[in-house]
Amino acid sequence: MAKLVAVTACPTGIAHTFMAAEALRRAAQAAGHELRAETQGSIGAQDALTPAEIAAADAVILAADMNVDEARFAGKRVVRASTGEAIRDPAGLIAQATQGAASAGPASSSVTPAPASKPTKIVGITSCPTGIAHTFMAAEGLENGAKALGYAVKIETQGSVGAGNPLTPQDIAEADVVIIAADTNVDLSRFQGKRVYQTGTKPAISGGQALVQRALTEATPHGTAGGGDFVAQASAAKAAKNAGVPSAYKHLMTGVSHMLPFVVAGGLLIALSFAFGGINPPPGSFGAALSQIGGGTGAFGLFVPVLAGFIAFSIADRPGLAPGMIGGLLALGGGSGFLGGLLAGFLAGYVTRWLNRGIRLPRTLEGLKPTLILPLLGTAITGLAMVYVVGRPVAAALTAATAWLQGLGDASAGLLGAVLGLMMAFDMGGPINKAAYTFSVGLLGSNVYGPIAAAMAAGMTPPLALFFATLFFKNRFTRDEHEAGKAAGVLGLAFITEGAIPFAARDPLRVIPSLMIGSAVAGAISMAAGCLLRAPHGGVFVLFIPNAVVNLPMYVVAIVVGTVVSTVLLGVLKKPVLETPAIASTEVTGAANVAAD
Repeated sequence: MAKLVAVTACPTGIAHTFMAAEALRRAAQAAGHELRAETQGSIGAQDALTPAEIAAADAVILAADMNVDEARFAGKRVVRASTGEAIRDPAGLIAQATQGAASAGPASSSVTPAPASKPTKIVGITSCPTGIAHTFMAAEGLENGAKALGYAVKIETQGSVGAGNPLTPQDIAEADVVIIAADTNVDLSRFQGKRVYQTGTKPAISGGQALVQRALTEATPHGTAGGGDFVAQASAAKAAKNAGVPSAYKHLMTGVSHMLPFVVAGGLLIALSFAFGGINPPPGSFGAALSQIGGGTGAFGLFVPVLAGFIAFSIADRPGLAPGMIGGLLALGGGSGFLGGLLAGFLAGYVTRWLNRGIRLPRTLEGLKPTLILPLLGTAITGLAMVYVVGRPVAAALTAATAWLQGLGDASAGLLGAVLGLMMAFDMGGPINKAAYTFSVGLLGSNVYGPIAAAMAAGMTPPLALFFATLFFKNRFTRDEHEAGKAAGVLGLAFITEGAIPFAARDPLRVIPSLMIGSAVAGAISMAAGCLLRAPHGGVFVLFIPNAVVNLPMYVVAIVVGTVVSTVLLGVLKKPVLETPAIASTEVTGAANVAAD
């Protein structure tokens, strides 16, 4: 029996990565060998190979569609292939890896020794609350310390004017260790799977060389998740889906994620006000107080400025926050609402970033930029544009769109609901899903509640359908998928569509169309029946709040019918997983099913 290790990687790190790893693992097991696979993608490494596992391995298989760091495999027999080759012919790659190192023939061209070594590379981030003195002093300390030890180094500085000398994905991929010398909270999501050492700015200032040596010794892998946590897999797959999308989409999602708590709290409070005081609660009553807190003078009055502010924050960092929020407030007051807030956020962000890059001051005066110059000029330019250029045309467009949506007949409403349903299930948490959801949430500010009801029904359907499919069509799923189906059901009840992603990644051509059709049915029934939803999230749990859903019986019917349609289609379209009498053999025979797809 040979001991093998493998690394599979594709740019997104979802479908081909996991399918190649699973195919290799099962082919090795069928041939009587032992194989450990590490998967890599845009979110980093999962199930990372340890130095001990690599040292004990007889050979290494690199099934990758992107560059993979091979330095840790120095001196090992390496077989290189694409993920497609690993999926189509895993047994052939296992045979190549286990044959003698000196064997000749066509396969030998795929087998080359790994590079002996590469220079040690250090990357890092320094940050202090103002982003001036300590930030740059710490960066200088780390750079000088690393260079004194003969290491390549690149340090990103973060402060109130944004990031300087930013790290690229290639910088991070090539780094041996990441040093975070910061007195503020630093987002570590881009360092998944990398060795990270965290400290404050003072150690970097007082002894950069010693800090670098300590980091190389004591750094630990960040965020390396095991493969058994289905919720973690779904979360990681969602992040991978969103990786590589245009920067404008990421800025939009930053604003939407900060806006949602205001919309959810406001919608539920308004629904509760109806429960306590009717549609028009008497002034001074408890219901009127709840309506005031959740409505236009409370939560709903804030969600457009918050949306605009955090879009600008994502583009220009903290200096963009004030111009963005003030632009959003002007949009709300001028009648351009959600659409005006979107434009205000992007305008404020890009204007402020342009000012930040264009204005050059001596380092002693840099502190004036984030506190005086950028907020003043950014707010003035954005505000004047909203008042004199953007406000009126966008307000007119929003009014026309609102009137059209409110005047839709049953057939037209059903068609719109079906389109929203198709979008919600197409990429399950990706850009198209988020576009449908953001469109529906934005209409809440114009008192249009039908699209968000359709979007939530359509978003609950995919994971719920997979839960029931694993119950009623057991022979279409592996034993691992049966367990994953239970988790998907819980996620579906909570309106977390991403619970369906791991299933779609394994069999996209059958699973995704099945889910899209069921979601389209759910969305169409919801819109055609006039179902309205005042809370844009929460899944089945908001259905028990009085008046949160208008026409609740038909809304439940929409979710149930959509789920049934997808469940039946999954049973019809998915191929049976051939099983032997031994339950454990499911994992071996399932490999052929995965590879054949």
